[in-house]
Amino acid sequence: MSTERPARMIAFRRWLDRIDSSRVDAARAALVLGAVAAAGALSGCGPEASHAQGAPGAGGPPPAAVAVMTLAASNLALNYEYVGQTAGSRDVEVRARVAGILLKRNFTEGGAVKKGQSLYSLDPAPFQAALNRADADVTAAEARVAQSARTLARLKPLWEARAVSQREYDDAASADQVARADLKGAQARRAEAALNVLYTRVEAPLSGAAGRSQVSEGTLVSGPGTLLTTLTQTDPIKVRFGIADTDQMKWRSEVASGQLKLPAHEAFTVEVKLADGSVYPRKGKLLFSDTRVSGNTGTVEAEAEVPNPDGVLKPGQFVRVRLTGATRPAAMLVPTRAVLEGPQGKFVYSVADNKAMPKPVQVGDQIGDQWIINQGLQPGDQVIVDGMARIFFPGAPVQVAQAPAGGASAPGGAPGASGGTPPGGAAAPSGGASASGTVGAPTPGPKAASK
Repeated sequence: MSTERPARMIAFRRWLDRIDSSRVDAARAALVLGAVAAAGALSGCGPEASHAQGAPGAGGPPPAAVAVMTLAASNLALNYEYVGQTAGSRDVEVRARVAGILLKRNFTEGGAVKKGQSLYSLDPAPFQAALNRADADVTAAEARVAQSARTLARLKPLWEARAVSQREYDDAASADQVARADLKGAQARRAEAALNVLYTRVEAPLSGAAGRSQVSEGTLVSGPGTLLTTLTQTDPIKVRFGIADTDQMKWRSEVASGQLKLPAHEAFTVEVKLADGSVYPRKGKLLFSDTRVSGNTGTVEAEAEVPNPDGVLKPGQFVRVRLTGATRPAAMLVPTRAVLEGPQGKFVYSVADNKAMPKPVQVGDQIGDQWIINQGLQPGDQVIVDGMARIFFPGAPVQVAQAPAGGASAPGGAPGASGGTPPGGAAAPSGGASASGTVGAPTPGPKAASK
């Protein structure tokens, strides 16, 4: 028994050794087969195989279908829009020139009046009595002048014949001069009395809209010290608004660089947009632009004059003022959806050799749904406007189609789609409100025409 047991143990160990060695050989064989398979796969990935995989119909993705537009430079009209408020071109206080009892008001409050129209009537009786006295004084003075003239005429030949003394003649001549001076004084008092009678009829100094009456019938008016009512001239009407100081600095910079051309003497044409969005049919002109900048608002006060014969515009209305007449020479526009935002700033995709290549750009004002391109592009460049979402890396092959009229998407790009990868990062559609001036908003900034 002692001899068989060790022998069985030795045989069992040899059997285990044979199993372990077979497992190692199998593992080695598996590794060798895997290496051979990998080598075979790599051997089929030569240049021809790679080209076959990227070709259409060979299982690879086709070039991205994009819509492009060819840039062209043209003179662009710019508008600048700001918020303004209307005011009367003239505001006049109506006051009586004489004191008296107010008998009657001759106008409708808030209504239109004409120049020279009677607004108030004062009691003329005391002034008419003064005029009658002045008439009597003038008549008496004229009689004295006539008498002194006859006396002087009678004494003159006697004085020449030495029949009367020099003193008598001088007294007669002096009396004639005094009588004539008294006559002039009486005539002046009569003219004053006549004016006072005329002033009892308080007339409108201009045509316009009458305000609320400050006095009623029976009131004792103390003369110029009592305000009766006010008149506002509404044709033409003035529009006051503020131009942002930053807009004016931008104008000067762009004019100096040749990017902007303002009308001569900055004589902008003025359009008025009402609160309901409608445009007032008559255009005005810019009259005044202050030389000082308001410390409270940072704007320069400006004033325009607009014809208002029908009285459509009322003083105190809030309106939007649009300044027209500025142009941007050789301007280039691209749709806002074509301008993307990357880590380094805004860029667009242009097509070169049927490849989408990113180009950094500097944009100016936004006009509607388009950006003005200041730098980065040239006339004739083809800019991708639709299908950017299918461009996964710079230099990706693309299939070009011209952008349809009206900015609609071409096949292969959803309307307004934007995407793609700029150099160094992912892209997002560019955004932003109109620049100031729709003057946006003036702002008055251009709002090109809003700025």
